[in-house]
Amino acid sequence: MKRIHVSADREYDVCVDVDFKAELVELTKERTRVAIIFSESMKDRIPTFDSGDTEFFYLPIPDGEAGKSANVLSQAWNWLGAAGFTRTDLIVGIGGGAVTDFAGYLAASWLRGVDWVAIPTTVAGMVDAAVGGKTGINSDYGKNLIGAFHSPISVLIDPKWLDALSDRDFAAGLAEVVKCGFIRDQKILDLIKSKSLADIRSSREVTLELIERSVAVKALVVSGDFKESFDREILNYGHTFGHAVELLSKYSLRHGECVSIGMAYIAYLSEGLDLITPELRALHIETLVALGLPVIYKGAEWPELLAAMKLDKKSRGNSLRFVVISEVGKTQRLENPIESALHAAYERLCQ
Repeated sequence: MKRIHVSADREYDVCVDVDFKAELVELTKERTRVAIIFSESMKDRIPTFDSGDTEFFYLPIPDGEAGKSANVLSQAWNWLGAAGFTRTDLIVGIGGGAVTDFAGYLAASWLRGVDWVAIPTTVAGMVDAAVGGKTGINSDYGKNLIGAFHSPISVLIDPKWLDALSDRDFAAGLAEVVKCGFIRDQKILDLIKSKSLADIRSSREVTLELIERSVAVKALVVSGDFKESFDREILNYGHTFGHAVELLSKYSLRHGECVSIGMAYIAYLSEGLDLITPELRALHIETLVALGLPVIYKGAEWPELLAAMKLDKKSRGNSLRFVVISEVGKTQRLENPIESALHAAYERLCQ
């Protein structure tokens, strides 16, 4: 097991390569009530827990982004109230990023904040969603527009969960790993280079190192900037355009697939503005394509995409801003680029 420490609104560890059941029993021994939140599709994979006198409650929510709604949250609040949950009780989210986002916000909003534990079951959840303390639900106007900063007391990463992932879901999670490589850790890109998705999946050692390095990148950034000034914004590399694609596709694409498209878009935009070399733009495309990730999007008209990008959380007033890199590991902010450059990058993305 490897522990990666995070110092944010609270001190906690991300525990990589653990038996989540054994660790959770230890974390719940002194609790009166524990709520286990998971998606409907995982109900047959959620074990029954036993930890002394602790009473466990099990709450399935709709799969994927459908679970991250105000209506589902309201039902969960009533469920906690009926079960008598107090400020000393515990909430546990077991699932992908949608589940941990929801469980974390449920914990943040119940009694103005109760403890919670994240047990991510996907690559994306392990390297991104469950780490960092950003919790939230969706609005009709965009993803994660309603939320709070509320860190878990622990993140338990058990790689056995990954065995059941489809290749598509595994690859989608690797988009967030690639992002960490471009913004901070060249070694991640080196580990992925010349490897197929099958190569990575078949090597437990490589998979764990990619997870550990990506978590370390996020832990370092979050520990230095918990509530998202520019330092933390670098974690949204590729997300401004990616979130617009996610919204307009009505979440039919995986989050990581949208981030992949978003990184391809920002690479084209950056090259068009002479911020990066053609070689660095090509490295983006080649790395993502080798993992089976999409780098083309033709599913919406340009005015729709532009309007959706302006709903991004990094926007300020009418100013649209992006995270860009000048070289691997060197990030900067790009504010309000001219629309002709934005449109030209989209035209290249469609080719």
